[in-house]
Parts: sequence; structure tokens; C-alpha cells
Amino acid sequence: MNTTKTFVTSIYNNRHLDDGELVERALAGDSWSEEAIFHKYVNQVSSVAAKLLRQHAEVDDVVQDTFVQAFRDLKHLNDPSKLKPWLIQIVVHRSHARFRKRSWVKFFSRASSIDDEKLIDQVRVEATQETLAEIAMLDRAFDKMKLTHRTCWILKHLEGYQLTEIASITGVSLATVKRRISAASEYLQNYVEQGGLHD
Repeated sequence: MNTTKTFVTSIYNNRHLDDGELVERALAGDSWSEEAIFHKYVNQVSSVAAKLLRQHAEVDDVVQDTFVQAFRDLKHLNDPSKLKPWLIQIVVHRSHARFRKRSWVKFFSRASSIDDEKLIDQVRVEATQETLAEIAMLDRAFDKMKLTHRTCWILKHLEGYQLTEIASITGVSLATVKRRISAASEYLQNYVEQGGLHD
């Protein structure tokens, strides 16, 4: 059997394993299980990174760094069944670190990136003009919102995570998550009511 066919067959078989089994096999040195983990979660990790960073050029780097760190530190994952929120926790932390670095670079250079990827750039082409206008306003609001508030709001309303999962991912209490989402929602509501003039 050639290498390509063996690879495809192994990935297909591993798709039917739960996360605990995939982690166990990966820790045992099974490279195909690492590939299966990557292919299983790369889209979700990329989605979170894209919505947080909103710069296309940085997303691929952060996603790659996320999986490099994940496979390096896999032995520290206490509960293999929690693989997905653990990966999202890593990409959130790496996105925040990249965002802080970007902020400092912009501060010293006084230059704005020409490669900003807004939410509107991630919308399906069949979206209505009304929807596009609403998303464009949401983009402008996100530019002014605290990163910690934006992260919790995006994880809940755009990525569909439960509040307890968001608390685990962001490393804060459930009460803090609720406060941040509430503050973000209030900010967005005020921003929209004022027609995008909110400071």
C-alpha cells in the first residue's frame, strides 16, 4: 500500500475515534492521530482566530502556533475529552498576545495595517445589503471595544460556546464572563442606537 493511501485510510479511521482516544494515540507517537486532531479542529480554531484578530495575514501564523503548542503540551492536558476547549483556549491566548504586539507596533509606527480583515470580509456572498450594513457597524463597534469583552461576546454569539466553556477558555470566572458579555452587548446596543457615533 502506498504512503498516500495509508495516510488517507488512517485519517478516515481516526475520524471515528473520540478525542480521548485520539489524544492517547498521539501521546503514544501516532502521527496520524495528530493529523486527525488537526483536521478535526483546524476550521474551528481558524474561525476563532479570524474573528478575534481580523487580520488575514496573522491568522495562519496563530493557527499554526496553536497546534504546535498543543502537540508540544499535549501531555499536560489533564482531561483528554476536553481537547476542543483546550485548543480554543490556546488560540484565544495566542490571539490576545498577537493583538497586544500589534497594538505596540501601531503605537510606535503610527501606521495602520492595510490587511485588516473585518467581519464583513468573512460574510457569505448572498448576504443582503441590510445585513452587510449591520455587520459593517458591528465591525466599527468592535474596533472600539475592549478586547476581553469582544472575545467573550464573539465566543458566545458568533462561535456558539456555552458560558461555562467560555470561562474555561478565557481563564476567568463564570461571573466575569457574564459581566463581559453584558458589557459588550450594552456597548453594541448603545453604539447602534447612536448610529455609530459612540466613543
